[in-house]
Amino acid sequence: MFGIGLPELAVLAFVGVLFFGPDKLPDLARQSAGLLRRVKDLADGARDELRTQLGPDYSDLELRDLDPRSIVRKHVTAAFEDDHDDVRDVKESWADDDSDDSDGSAASATHPTYDEAT
Repeated sequence: MFGIGLPELAVLAFVGVLFFGPDKLPDLARQSAGLLRRVKDLADGARDELRTQLGPDYSDLELRDLDPRSIVRKHVTAAFEDDHDDVRDVKESWADDDSDDSDGSAASATHPTYDEAT
């Protein structure tokens, strides 16, 4: 959770007890939990309202899908996959050309040799 381990949590609790005192700490924790709950409800409400406004085409919309980093990552990944598919198609077409030229007669026409001195 938030990249906080047990040692960090213990240090935070110790600092909280020293700074606020043992009497106020439970109330502050309760208030913090309520604040986090309200923020989560607000974000969920915004997401639901956005889904409603956009219509049924976006019923599976998640707010993290609107993060610019994820949008760029998705498009860059798609471009790399397209390039990879293009390279694979070219390799397959070359392999097909080579298998068609197995008799050797057309090999000199499609694959010139550079043994001749100029």
